[in-house]
Parts: sequence; structure tokens; C-alpha cells
Amino acid sequence: MPPLFSSPALDRHRLRLRHAAAFALLLIAVALFFFLFRFAAFSSTSPSPSPSYGHRLPTLVDLTLVHGAEDKGAVCLDGTPPGYHWLPGFSYGSDKWLIHLEGGSWCRNLTWCAQRKKTSLGSSAYMERRVEFVGILSDDDSQNPDFYNWNKVKVRYCDGASFSGNVEDEMQYGTNFFFRGQRIWEAVMSELLPKGLARAKQAFLTGCSAGGLSTYIHCDDFRALLPKDSTVKCLADGGFFLDVEDISGRRYMRSFYNDVAHLQDLRKRFPGCSSDMEPGQCFFPQEVAKGITTPMFILNPAYDVWQLEHVLSPEGSDPQHSWQNCRLDITKCNSKHLEILQGFRKSLLDALSEFKKKRDWGMFIDSCFIHCQSMKSLAWHSPSAPRINNKTVAEAVGDWFFDRREVREIDCEYPCNPTCYNVVLDRPYNEE
Repeated sequence: MPPLFSSPALDRHRLRLRHAAAFALLLIAVALFFFLFRFAAFSSTSPSPSPSYGHRLPTLVDLTLVHGAEDKGAVCLDGTPPGYHWLPGFSYGSDKWLIHLEGGSWCRNLTWCAQRKKTSLGSSAYMERRVEFVGILSDDDSQNPDFYNWNKVKVRYCDGASFSGNVEDEMQYGTNFFFRGQRIWEAVMSELLPKGLARAKQAFLTGCSAGGLSTYIHCDDFRALLPKDSTVKCLADGGFFLDVEDISGRRYMRSFYNDVAHLQDLRKRFPGCSSDMEPGQCFFPQEVAKGITTPMFILNPAYDVWQLEHVLSPEGSDPQHSWQNCRLDITKCNSKHLEILQGFRKSLLDALSEFKKKRDWGMFIDSCFIHCQSMKSLAWHSPSAPRINNKTVAEAVGDWFFDRREVREIDCEYPCNPTCYNVVLDRPYNEE
């Protein structure tokens, strides 16, 4: 039976309604498809927010060899030109400069120096053509919040004496060796000044290990190069090497530095050093730092990995190998080891006591088993970075540099600090 109230006109009306509904559904589907497509396209092309720590690969920066260095005699141990890596600054950091002096121990005799001539620590022929900029050199604001957009320079270390030697004679017992670290320093600075360093509003000289010692040596030199109205400060990381007795009762490090000083004729580099002191004593940061007038930040672990291996328990001081495991992992140190380590920490704090009194100086002395914290992403600024009073190294250094607060952080004795990043080695520690 046909439906009630049916007519040709009504049927046509119903058909038009169905077509209109279908067309409306089609429009909705097209609009939804277009929205989803645009959303996907936007998600894939718009810049993402600042990445969380560790998600971004470090920037690689090319090596630049110093132009005309050979003509100035400003060369590495083997006579090759020195080099540096420069990452230009951007935005409001374009007129700010951070110079980092590379570390890598020292060579105490011609045999050691000859070995270095075959590595990047003695020849630019062996230097990597590109290096990663991490830690205090990073251009990632999440890893380096205060200095990420500055001009940053890593100066390569290839003279064996913390950029301090200047021996004219290149012949040593019939073999060519160039002890020209002071000239390398001057040549690199001369090349960077016209690139913008001479106009820096703020400048920061930093260095790690042997480069930390270089920072003590050249801090005031750096200040003298820059405009008087610019802010200039220095940071020495893991560079406060101690003149103390080792576990056998010898002063191994003083003997080592004496050899370096004799080899590269360093006494003339430190005219203020007392004449009744051995030449190696003049090379220790505790002596060098006494004459510094530029604001300095001392960053050092109380239980420095390198110093435990080379200052406190060097080769030959432990014939019974009783320190072997402790050198590799501080958690393997027994009560006797820890007693000696706490004495080493006290020697460090005693040596630093006179510098704590300097009003515009800062320091961060944590209780970690590590070396060179500013050049390690995990130790400089990360969720797992060491902290004192809830401040990472990067935050403490930034607070000090920008005068946000006074920073003289001295940690408690190991193992009191649960935030410490303590390295575990699988072999003896050596920068080379």
C-alpha cells in the first residue's frame, strides 16, 4: 500500500532534502579533511619549542689555522701553525665573546714533547677539522642558558706548557722543537680582535685543566686587550693544581713542573715569582693567581680525577698497587684512602682561603670525582648535573658573571652530595 500523504510534489521535496543533506555532509567532510591536512602541515613545518636536554645534537665547528703564524714564529711544537674553532654569536650575544683555552697536560722533556708532536697536542696536522661545542661552548639555550648566543672560540693547545713558553732557539739537541706558547696566545688574540673581540661589550676567558692554568696565566693579559668600559672576567676549570706531597712523601708535581719550567725557560715568564723558589713553584696556580687583578672564578672538584692520578698517587708512588681501584672509582676507596682524600681536600681549601677574600672573585668547589666540568654537558647544566645549594655549575657561574649574587660555594665532604656526577674509569685517567 502506498505511504499516506504521498504526492509527486512531496516526493520531489523529499529528494531535494536528501540531496541537500548529502551535500552538507560532503562539505563537512571536505572541511574536516582540509583542517587535518593543514594541521599536519603546520605541525611538520613550524619551529618546535626549545628541546629538552640531550635531544639536540651538538653543533660542529670548523678548525681555522692562524694566518701568518709561521712568519711570527707562533707555531706548535712541530712548527705547524696553531688553530682555533670560532662559532659566531647572534642576536644580543653578537658583541659578547667567550674564549676557551684547551687543556691536555704538559710535556716535561724532549721525549714527551716528541710524542706530542705526533698528536693534536703538538701539531695542527693532527687536529680534528671539526669539533663539537658542548657545555660552556654550547649554542643551545637549554644547555648553556647564559652564554649560548655569544661568540665562542676554542683555542687549540699544541705547545706543551700552557701557552707560556717563548724560546727563540728551535734546535734542541739537534732536533727541531718550537716552544712558542706565548707567541701562539698573542697570534690568536691578534687574529680575533679585528673579528669583533676588540669591540666586545662583555668577554669571558675560560679554560679547562692545563687550559685552566693558562687562564690564570693570561687572565690579566686578556683584560688588557679589551676596552676599559667592557666587562671582562675569567674562569679556570679543574686548573688549580696543588703543590702537595704525594702518598710516598715526594712532591711529584713540583718535580714535574720544574722539568717543564727548565725545558721552556719559564722563570722569565713569571718575574714576580720569588727568586728563592724553585722554577716549578712559580707555575702553580696558587702562585700565579696572587697577582691577578681581573675577576676570576675558580671551578674545581675537591676530588679531582686527574689530580688523584697524577698529583696524589702518581706512577711509582704506589708499588703495591693499593690505590689502583680507588683511582678508577671513588666508591672503591677504602677508609684509609678516604682519610687521605679528605686531607687532600683540606689542602685545596687551605690554598683557596686567600682567594675567598677577594670581593669580586667566585668559586664552586663540589665534592665530585670528576675533571673539567664546564666542558661536559652532563656536569655543566642538565637535570642530572651536580648542584650546590640547588645551583648547577652553569647557574652559579652565570650568577657570578652577571653580578646576580656572590658565589662562593664550598661543598661538604664526600660522599655527602647525592647530586654528584662521579666518573668511573676503565683505565688510568690521562688527558693525552
